[in-house]
Amino acid sequence: MKLTNFGHSCFLVESAGKRFLFDPFIRPNPLAAHIEVEKIEADVIVISHAHMDHIADAVELATRTGAKVLASWEVADWLGKQGVTTAHPMNHGGSVKTHGARIKMVNAIHSSSLPDGSYGGNPAGFVVETSEGSFYYSGDTALTLDMNLIAEEFDLAFAVLPIGDNFTMGAGDAVKAARLCGAEVVVGVHYDTFPPIAINKADAVVEFEKEGLRLVLPAIGATVEM
Repeated sequence: MKLTNFGHSCFLVESAGKRFLFDPFIRPNPLAAHIEVEKIEADVIVISHAHMDHIADAVELATRTGAKVLASWEVADWLGKQGVTTAHPMNHGGSVKTHGARIKMVNAIHSSSLPDGSYGGNPAGFVVETSEGSFYYSGDTALTLDMNLIAEEFDLAFAVLPIGDNFTMGAGDAVKAARLCGAEVVVGVHYDTFPPIAINKADAVVEFEKEGLRLVLPAIGATVEM
């Protein structure tokens, strides 16, 4: 599997010939100004919750690529009102088989409101199971013991976890989350974009190393093998 980082919590995973894009927030992110959104292709777009910094480019990308969009009922309904015809609503505990993958929606602890201020449904994480392996994206979340359930069901190749603190877990809790969900390799997201989530990346890497885990922090625009 290959992972391309587009900044903040937006990333693309290529697995078994399919492209899975998560939480598209690129154009409003000054750290991602060099990313050419119009060249991004996706087969499936997954949205963890309705906040602007996870959904800003969703309508544009879904409309242009024709990708299937997986999201909460409320987010999928809102996308439909914006002209997206490929949105598929889900809820916690449910799974969808699409494009050679099984994608399960799991719990997250956060908040969620749409750009118009309306209720965005419950936030979520997702586990994606493909023929090349499984990975977990927690979305924006606090540490929760529910992550232990992921380890019971899936053998994860890696997890994608927020490490920016303030609005989500920081690196210390992300280490605990990795232990709970059974991931020895973690891709860190949701850091440095805004002043409240600026971190010392070297210190975060050391926190993971002390526990025998590996924290991967790809540069924005970089692609890494997972």
